[in-house]
Amino acid sequence: MNFGFRTLWASVFGPLLQRPKRLQVAALCHRGDGDDREYLLVTSRDTARWIIPKGWPIRGLNSSETALREAWEEAGVRPGKIEAEPIGSYDYNKRLATGWAVPVQTLVYSVAVRDLAREFPEAHERKRKWVKAARAADLVNEAGLKSIFLTQNAVCADAK
Repeated sequence: MNFGFRTLWASVFGPLLQRPKRLQVAALCHRGDGDDREYLLVTSRDTARWIIPKGWPIRGLNSSETALREAWEEAGVRPGKIEAEPIGSYDYNKRLATGWAVPVQTLVYSVAVRDLAREFPEAHERKRKWVKAARAADLVNEAGLKSIFLTQNAVCADAK
């Protein structure tokens, strides 16, 4: 009986009660080409883990513009070349101030960095670091983001 209830819950009732994933947009900031390409990581404000700049959609901006704004606010990335379409996405559970975790899908946009500012809105709240794709994959926690970095590493290797 217990097995039947769990199966019914997992296949019918559970999905009906789930809320849809929330959306964030992120900037995969990079510099250099081929073997010299590096990616910019920043620390999260709450747990100081390594992440890429990301945030909630901003009214009046499209997704790529929002990603560029987040790159500025969180990492001091001056306006650079950003791709109009996302290069990928990943899912994670975001812990809110209430303590609840909500599922989030994050669209990732490629940003070619020309320059970094020394002073930017969140400069005193975050650290930033340039690393190769394989090292970035080791440093981030989210499995989907690791995959994006490993894909970038393969693309750079294929460009040789």
